[in-house]
Amino acid sequence: MRLPSVRRFAVLAAVAWAAVAPGGLAQAQVAPAAGESAAPVFRHGLSLMGQLKYPAGFPHFDYVNPAAPKGGLLRLAEDGTFDTFNFVVPRGTPAEGITLIYDTLMTSSYDEVSSEYGLIAEGASHPADFSSVTYRLRADAKWHDGTPITPDDVVFSFEALTKNNPNQRFYYSHVAKAEKTGERDVTFTFDQAGNRELPQIVGQLTVLPKHWWTGTDASGKPRDITQGSLEVPLGSGAYRVKSFVPSRSITYERVKDYWAKDLNVNVGKDNFDEIRYEYFRDDTVMLEAFKADTYDYRTESSAKNWATAYDFPARVDGRVVLEMFENRASGIMQAFIPNLRRDKFKDPRVRRALNYALDFEGMNHTLFFGQYKRINSYFSGTELASSGLPQGRELEILKGVKDLVPPQVFTTAYTNPESGTEDSRRANLREAARLLKDAGFDIKNRKLVDAKGEAFTLELLISSPAMERVAVFYKPALERLGITVTIRLVDSSQYINRVRARDFDMIVSGWGQSLSPGNEQREYWGTEAADREGSRNLAGIRDKAVDALIEKVIYATDRADLVAATHALDRVLLWNEYVVPAWTLNYTRTARWDRFAHPETLPTYSFAFPDIWWFDPAKAAKVNAVGPASGGATSGGAGK
Repeated sequence: MRLPSVRRFAVLAAVAWAAVAPGGLAQAQVAPAAGESAAPVFRHGLSLMGQLKYPAGFPHFDYVNPAAPKGGLLRLAEDGTFDTFNFVVPRGTPAEGITLIYDTLMTSSYDEVSSEYGLIAEGASHPADFSSVTYRLRADAKWHDGTPITPDDVVFSFEALTKNNPNQRFYYSHVAKAEKTGERDVTFTFDQAGNRELPQIVGQLTVLPKHWWTGTDASGKPRDITQGSLEVPLGSGAYRVKSFVPSRSITYERVKDYWAKDLNVNVGKDNFDEIRYEYFRDDTVMLEAFKADTYDYRTESSAKNWATAYDFPARVDGRVVLEMFENRASGIMQAFIPNLRRDKFKDPRVRRALNYALDFEGMNHTLFFGQYKRINSYFSGTELASSGLPQGRELEILKGVKDLVPPQVFTTAYTNPESGTEDSRRANLREAARLLKDAGFDIKNRKLVDAKGEAFTLELLISSPAMERVAVFYKPALERLGITVTIRLVDSSQYINRVRARDFDMIVSGWGQSLSPGNEQREYWGTEAADREGSRNLAGIRDKAVDALIEKVIYATDRADLVAATHALDRVLLWNEYVVPAWTLNYTRTARWDRFAHPETLPTYSFAFPDIWWFDPAKAAKVNAVGPASGGATSGGAGK
């Protein structure tokens, strides 16, 4: 199962919480009259930045077009296959877009870093020490069958997710219990106080219908949430499943009487009458299908494709639009990730040697048309990326783990090896060979072997033909070091299963980061997640210093403290050489058939496709007039 998209949030000083204006996260409780008990104060939103942008009763988000027309079909593509609609259990591959049919307690805005506003919940309340949070549900919130959404549904959802999905159990591990505390109230009690992020983490909970999951299917058989299923599930969101062909396609239709369609957080959103996903088993076929107008929109991850594959008539005459959108809300670490659970990768000198063997500059010139920059931080592209030498508060934090971290953390700024010339490439390989020798490896019969005489082998597991080009480029340098390299290209299902089971030597993957890291860092690098199947600690990092620094991030007292703690964590992760950093582009490359429109000013932190875009019949008519479009490309009638 893919992990949910988790939005992370910044924190402010503890003294600021008591002074937050209405709409902030840590509001003081209303003072009771003499002899009366305190009543909780429910707010329409929560913000870790201390002040919500939008006041209670706001009409809509600033970045939407409230008059956006409803209608049309959006055709998207996905690689691989799907075999279930049940995303609760981590078995099988859920259909893309299945969360479109569900609502969450709260929803984030795209022009704030740290704010959530009520969706299913009309308000939230928590004590000053953040030891719990209570959500009050909207009286008119309902499932597609007209049944009200209740606190029992919320409690059922929390228990089902945490009981049956290890990742969800870990994600919500600090929630001690969830219970109904009023006719429309549900309270989450935490196992600790002071963790400011927990109330908003709970607000991201996807709510499932208890009465449906505990009922029977059309044949009278009891449903089982612990098993995969292709029975169309009941939802509460803006869309429902209209039709599907197992493993091949799924179509969602907009719910015309959706209970929250006029809610301020939804005005100007969910504008397409239908959203369809077509599945492809091959990236090349998927690209050609786009050029043949089989689907409407794609993000382009391949630099080669971006530079060479879009020179076709529809692009030349303007029917297809290529556009790059800047990523302002997130950073990334994409990397070659060795499996530290295997003995051959345990020595950091071995991992550094693998970095010296990577000729990024040559790869960037030869394969990527010079489009990328080398990543030098686990928070690349944000102010959270460490640089130079530690100073001030960051240095103070690092001194607390001084005996547990590499000494270079304090003396040397981290950099990746550079290989811009033939001389530098040869020098890098010599240094890699020296590091491997220092780590106890030697060359015998032109093969790198350990002290026991066992050959150093490396299988690079990939699932994309595009990445195969990269692997092939990397392979000769590794082989010159005496490493026996195998490139294993498998289908997406096999790849997912092998990564879940930690059955790999090295993969190419990464971690996205928000502007406000928090509890998810435990999932990425924490010892507790290292050996848990399916966790995002792909490398298998088990490090006491890293664990301690993660806690510093989570319990930071203000924004400056958060930045300092994140710099410290970043620096220690880098100097342990846990991965071989890859490359990035701080933009999203997109291609679309020109049938769509969006608000004139897009939100700061997302281009929000397709959430706030809409089908434009006039544009579509021009596109379709030039040549035939594949079935369903027309508007399909005006929506309501």
